[in-house]
Amino acid sequence: MEALALDVEKVGADVPIFSKLFNGKTLAYLDNAATSQKPKQVIEALTDFYEGYNSNIHRGVYEISERATEEYERTREAVRGFIGAGSTEEIVFTRNATESINLVARTWGESNVREGDRVLISVLEHHSNLVPWQVLCQAKHAKLEYIGIKGDGTLDMDDFKEKAGGARLLAVTQASNVLGTIVPVKEMARIARREGCTVLVDGAQSAPHMKVDVNDMGCDFFALSSHKMLGPTGVGVLYGRKDILEAMPPFNLGGDMISEVHSCSASWNELPWKFEAGTSNVADVIAFYHAISYLERMSMESVREHEMRITDYAMDRLREFGGLHLYGPADLSKRAGIIAFTMDDAHPHDIAAVLDREAVAIRSGYHCAQPLHESLSLGGTARASFYLYNTEAEVDRLVAALGKVREVLGR
Repeated sequence: MEALALDVEKVGADVPIFSKLFNGKTLAYLDNAATSQKPKQVIEALTDFYEGYNSNIHRGVYEISERATEEYERTREAVRGFIGAGSTEEIVFTRNATESINLVARTWGESNVREGDRVLISVLEHHSNLVPWQVLCQAKHAKLEYIGIKGDGTLDMDDFKEKAGGARLLAVTQASNVLGTIVPVKEMARIARREGCTVLVDGAQSAPHMKVDVNDMGCDFFALSSHKMLGPTGVGVLYGRKDILEAMPPFNLGGDMISEVHSCSASWNELPWKFEAGTSNVADVIAFYHAISYLERMSMESVREHEMRITDYAMDRLREFGGLHLYGPADLSKRAGIIAFTMDDAHPHDIAAVLDREAVAIRSGYHCAQPLHESLSLGGTARASFYLYNTEAEVDRLVAALGKVREVLGR
């Protein structure tokens, strides 16, 4: 498929919500780290399924069921290619990246982590890549250790190297959902696997925004969510190396993951269906194909380049605005399109509420990363996060709306 140049205005025109008015204004949507908006191609695919061939998959021998199965499995192949996996057997559909990580914790983790083992994560982690390991380590009497960060928000690689030896598992994000820090996961995976350590990468904030190649990365597991990359909610992906997935017990039991059931025994389906119990989220998985196709037409290199430009512009504009404090790496090559900030004498929730009146959508709070905020002595931050449809004009609206915050709060 030939990649197209990234036309931001064309992308914006493809997203129906941007033609709506909120408080009399078009939406400046700057909460993409939470979820992305959806182009009409994705929305129309959902409608097409429910109106044209709504049926269950893998079980029917009639026309619409066979079509649904074909479309569903086409998405699996699209995901495989998008992240550089070797086989569709290594692509498991889940509900979201959170469930993907929990699947690993509950199956691989419970089978492989033993008393006294060490599980290594970073202080940057989203709760979804922290709490499952916290609970597992408590249950197994294993030790959960944290890799620290430097003053500029980048990962402390010296700290990692000191702790990597003898660790059972490294579970680390590729890009922080708060600081935007891009983590050198390829180098970390090389060091960790040399030490006999299994590697899981949380790609929820990286897969939507940059080129990902799990084989080149050298990870054993990789998790992502459809809804952060133009696709529907309710679809996640777990990539796992085939040999590891084959050795893992199933996560849920029943339905499509069954091969045979007898009164006193049962056997499991082949990969990847061994991990996909029950009725699948057929419509949303099929629509996810169109999100992947849309991103591939733009090319992930173009998406990354655009986000670097918009983030650079936004950081310059925000630095000009007195009383703001920005967090995360200054080096754009080490930063995703995310800017967390605080404002003197203004709570992050108040900032977000006032911005909402101006139809500027940002996030406020801990962003499901409370330990990171505590390590920075912050009670929360405001966060603007960008995607392929955001413009410099929307950054200008953000800055103008921050001026409104001062007016409203009388400061």
